[in-house]
Amino acid sequence: MTILTGWENFYVIVGSSAGALIGLQFVVMTLLAERPIVPGQEKAGSAFATPTVIHFGTVLLLSAVISAPWQTVGIPAILWGLMGLIGIVYAAIVARRMRKQTVYQPVFEDWLCHALLPFAAYATMTGSAGAAYAYPHGAMFGIGVAALLLLFIGIHNAWDAVTYHVYSKKRPQREPRQ
Repeated sequence: MTILTGWENFYVIVGSSAGALIGLQFVVMTLLAERPIVPGQEKAGSAFATPTVIHFGTVLLLSAVISAPWQTVGIPAILWGLMGLIGIVYAAIVARRMRKQTVYQPVFEDWLCHALLPFAAYATMTGSAGAAYAYPHGAMFGIGVAALLLLFIGIHNAWDAVTYHVYSKKRPQREPRQ
């Protein structure tokens, strides 16, 4: 029995949730596709919508990696460490995209949920990978926290995007009276 054995149910639940939320995100984006495109909206989408799918995908991939029948924590730790490093770089790219887009002026909550917390989650993944050899039990809790944080960030950001689009919906222009 390895340190990974007790985590199967956790990652089945978390991974399944992430997979379902990815599908829901695509349904919502399809429904919103009928809206008129505002100039610069694609840059805002790459700053606010795409990261949500990336975070859900990361949780899904992480769940698959951890749920595989590994004999030790070594290889999965290397994999989730690489995922964490890539995520740190991606969080920096998202922060840059948030600054460059001009469709929406981000507020503190946006910076927190789109840049700072994802950076913290990916840094936790990376740190947990480094600790996995010396402290495997603690590393598993760290990676679990990172997975849940990314899942909740994705849920928040998806809800935030949907409510933004619903409440900022452009009303059709009325025909002038003759």
